[in-house]
Amino acid sequence: MILEMKVPSPGESITEVEIATWLVEEGDYVEKDQAIAEVDSDKATLELPAEASGTITFKAEEGDAVAVGAVVCLIDTAAEKPEGGDAPKAEKKEEAPKAEAPKAPAAETKTYATGSASPAAKKILAEKGMDAASVTGTGKDGRVTKDDAVKAVPSMGTPTGGNRGTSRTKMSMLRRKVAERLVEAKNTTAMLTTFNEVDMSPIFALRSEYKETFKSKHGVGLGFMSFFTLAVVRALKMYPAVNSMIDGKEMLTYDFCDISIAVSGPKGLMVPVIRNAENLSFRGVESEVKRLALRARDGQITVDEMTGGTFTITNGGVFGSMLSTPIINPPQSGILGMHNIVERPVAVDGKVEIRPIMYVALSYDHRIIDGKESVGFLVAVKEALENPTELLMDNDVKKALEL
Repeated sequence: MILEMKVPSPGESITEVEIATWLVEEGDYVEKDQAIAEVDSDKATLELPAEASGTITFKAEEGDAVAVGAVVCLIDTAAEKPEGGDAPKAEKKEEAPKAEAPKAPAAETKTYATGSASPAAKKILAEKGMDAASVTGTGKDGRVTKDDAVKAVPSMGTPTGGNRGTSRTKMSMLRRKVAERLVEAKNTTAMLTTFNEVDMSPIFALRSEYKETFKSKHGVGLGFMSFFTLAVVRALKMYPAVNSMIDGKEMLTYDFCDISIAVSGPKGLMVPVIRNAENLSFRGVESEVKRLALRARDGQITVDEMTGGTFTITNGGVFGSMLSTPIINPPQSGILGMHNIVERPVAVDGKVEIRPIMYVALSYDHRIIDGKESVGFLVAVKEALENPTELLMDNDVKKALEL
């Protein structure tokens, strides 16, 4: 029996996928539920499992865009599994050895004999680090004169024998969609960015004291993400316009906080969502961040896990970024950019002290978020991060960390 395998729907509104990689070869014997291909949609990279055991025949090549519901391969379920478990390979026709094309004769290179430049010209060219062969002479028989050497200008763009190769790689469907969304965000929102700085000393102190106990009890590290997520949740409650988005002629405001976190995966940028972050503790946030990051890294993230989100946090600091203007993740109206932490001199009570400082940035849609709200939101985030014991832990650190 020949089974036609069709492209399943990866999610609502997705009409086609792209065959990113075949994980088996033509003619292989595959087991039911074995991953046979990776397919890219405009939202995620997903694995395609075999629907039955048998010998596989491809109906689409890597890089092909295939409509949802179209046949991508055939599985001959009547084929017997090879002994030893080794999958049979498709027989490949032997190709006759290709005759080498005759090499074209080397292009004749014009050279200049000794004396093609006057002694004075040679001296001037040597001081400029130039060769007489690179200068067009105006003297008799093309001889380079002193005047030619004086006027000669070393070229800053002339190839010098180094590697000047190029390569061309097709962008994945996911990467193309990310590009489209970034351009859309720039062109369809009134995006503006406000900045502030955060003294990370209090968080450093808490992590230094409790991170080992926290990790040993909960199995996850006490990172910066839980502090930032809970600080953002607090600020979103204070400034609900930032937790809103435009829907036609209306402003849709959410009474829950689904926080999207930008993570770098093998296929590019992924933005999984922490659902109802307002109900999570430090342990809950850290566990969810770890789970989503691992799934993104392993290419197992699903469309549902990246759908929605009312606000985004992105951390360019892990790559060394000092400051940036993050681009809004539409249709959301705000995104918080974290950056690297650097020891900087700051004024504290009239004295200069060295503190670990992070610059933070809030990009927002000015159509529905006013300057007062955007600045107030970022200040609220700063206040919570600089006074986490009181504002995020209700003055009971051990209870907040569930120790």
